[in-house]
Amino acid sequence: MKNSWSKEGLTAAQVEEQKAAGHINQISKQGQNTYWLIFKRNIFTLFNLLNLFIVIALLAVKAWSDTVFFSVIIINACSGILVEVRAKWMIDRLNLISQDLVEVIRDGKTEKLPPDQLVLGDLITLSTGDQVPSDARVVSGFAELNEAMLTGESDLVPKTADSEILAGSFLVSGHIMAIVQKVGDDNYASKLMLEAKKDKAVGSRIIQALDRVASFTGKIILPFGIGLLLEALYLKSLPTKIAVVYTSTPLLGMLPKGIALLTITALLTAVIKLGRKKVLVQEMYSVETLAHVDTLCLDKTGTITEGKMRLERTIPLGDTPVELFENYLSTYITASEDSNPTARAIRQIYGKGASQHVVTAIPFSSQRKWGAISFSDIGSLYLGAPELLMSEQPRAMLEAQAQGSRTLVLCHSKKPLRADFEHPADDLVPLGLLIIADPIRKGVTSTLDYLKSQDVDLRIISGDNPVTVSNIARKAGFDNYQSYIDCSVLSETELSAKIPETTIFGRVSPEQKRQIVRELKEQERTVAMTGDGVNDILALREADCSIAMAEGDPATRQVANLVLLESDFNDVPEILFEGRRVVNNIARVAPIFLVKTVYSFALALLCLVSPLFGDVIIFPFTPLQVTVVDQFMEGLPPFLLSFERNNKLVEKDFLRLAVLKAIPSGILITAGVLFIRILGHFFAWGLSEQAALSYYILGLVTLLSVLRASLPLNLWRGLLLFFWSFLGFMISAYYLSPFLQIKVTSHIFTPLIVFMAIASLIFFWADHWLKKHYTS
Repeated sequence: MKNSWSKEGLTAAQVEEQKAAGHINQISKQGQNTYWLIFKRNIFTLFNLLNLFIVIALLAVKAWSDTVFFSVIIINACSGILVEVRAKWMIDRLNLISQDLVEVIRDGKTEKLPPDQLVLGDLITLSTGDQVPSDARVVSGFAELNEAMLTGESDLVPKTADSEILAGSFLVSGHIMAIVQKVGDDNYASKLMLEAKKDKAVGSRIIQALDRVASFTGKIILPFGIGLLLEALYLKSLPTKIAVVYTSTPLLGMLPKGIALLTITALLTAVIKLGRKKVLVQEMYSVETLAHVDTLCLDKTGTITEGKMRLERTIPLGDTPVELFENYLSTYITASEDSNPTARAIRQIYGKGASQHVVTAIPFSSQRKWGAISFSDIGSLYLGAPELLMSEQPRAMLEAQAQGSRTLVLCHSKKPLRADFEHPADDLVPLGLLIIADPIRKGVTSTLDYLKSQDVDLRIISGDNPVTVSNIARKAGFDNYQSYIDCSVLSETELSAKIPETTIFGRVSPEQKRQIVRELKEQERTVAMTGDGVNDILALREADCSIAMAEGDPATRQVANLVLLESDFNDVPEILFEGRRVVNNIARVAPIFLVKTVYSFALALLCLVSPLFGDVIIFPFTPLQVTVVDQFMEGLPPFLLSFERNNKLVEKDFLRLAVLKAIPSGILITAGVLFIRILGHFFAWGLSEQAALSYYILGLVTLLSVLRASLPLNLWRGLLLFFWSFLGFMISAYYLSPFLQIKVTSHIFTPLIVFMAIASLIFFWADHWLKKHYTS
């Protein structure tokens, strides 16, 4: 039977039997991230594999100088591993259950054991201040429990015989004996932890876009590589080393390594900048994700409000003198053991009253909506909801509730407290009202207005009463504050139907919070979630980007992508700015990197089909030549441009737009190389001379791509382009010509280079004008 239990607890034999059956209070690690998975995700990728094959080929022919590019691959992999390992360490520390020893009765003797040594059916005793170590059923005693950690409800919940208690909740008052009903992964708190610890892959839309490029390249790189190598060896009769070097260059060019490194560098810079502004970024790619957010789910407490209950004012009722009312209030709160946020707010002002002898005390509970204390000298004092302790509601109370404030009334009775604890005395005399509010966070209205102006859809998901939340939302400036529902009375299906049209969700369970976030994501939204309590953990982990307040629960901070160290929601726009800066600037400079992908593919294709026209063309560039050009075009200029402030809305299709901007430059380089090949045949130029002209056209066209990314020009951008990109390229081409295997001998080279530069400039201007005209 349900009520049958033994005061002796389990016997030693029964304990061993439960352990043998695996019924012990230990949490498994199923579904959690592992170091192997982290290394596997960051090392064994198609992108890395393709580059590894190329570097092995170069090493095999001892082309040492042409393998420098692989250092970028190593840096990318190491950066990704470090980011994910750091995130794993934070998640692994997540533990909702304290490891304090628990009093357990076994064989009639009381002993203290760690929570993970409890077994199914153990008899435990809990007193004020203890945390429930495992889901259990009360068999004797009475206690008031704070379940806010799990449910979001701040009021106390009374527990008597046959009541269920959840692991993770705390006893605020009382003493109970309970039998463990669930252990390990079956506990409610354990399920929360397991869900929170499930592996969640680190994501970046920029990196995902590059993976798509690598996926495309992976399908063509092998046949292209074999074809180019055979052409060089057998149709052009080049030495093996030179053939491998010339074959590897277009294959490397098809893999845009520089964007990945620049993305990581820009994100790390954003992490440092936000850290200086008291925002802790725990997952680097979340900065980029936030830039794409179009839906923001807010928790009320600690986000819209300050999360700090405050006694705004007191209002004596009837003929009650102010001094008497305040004296009784001080007496009550001094004697009370209540520790909920409301009691703490009152105690801050009236917590220094004279001590009175307490006869009986009833803690405040969310079910009764009132608490009471009986004193030997002054009778009984009741503190609670006016609608339960008064026959008529004063106008001041109604006005306060309409403003989203909480109202309590202090009443006096000459009678002692009733033994059943269920009903107040029938001679209550109201002494005065207490108006308590959780203040709206300063500046939150302007922050919400800004987010709305940026087309961010705002929702509130709270465990509090939906009416209260609605009034808070109205004060904060929400447009649709009247669109609210009480989720506690809705099934999963009913809630699902309400999600698209509802702005405010009240009385939401942790599972419902996750459901709301998940279904918003299924609508192809990018969802961010703010929270500060354990009841927010599931939703935070489900969200694309999670933001926690530093003043919130430690477990929440551990699972969040970003932590606002000053617990100020008004910092969110600054995070948004940093995310947009990174994404917009990467999108701005990405065409510079993708130019190489375009011309590498086009020239490789041209080389493969050239035998059909009777003249075998070898790829015109070596890895070393491309690397030197990259230093002046893909190095410092894009890096510095990525630091510029850029708050405009993020374009959705990053890769498509970047490729479209890169195609004209790639085609121009291909056309220039083909033009030089034709002239070389006409003037009988050697390979070194053709390579020189091809090298210059490569540098000049890439320089124009950097120029386009730098528009509109200002003084420092102009100086950077002239001194670093232009002069750096020209000086290196002149002094490093022996190493780069380029040689300028004909007097026609200089005017020809000038002509190609002018022609390229005209082409770029026409392309820029057409795009601008078409867009407008």
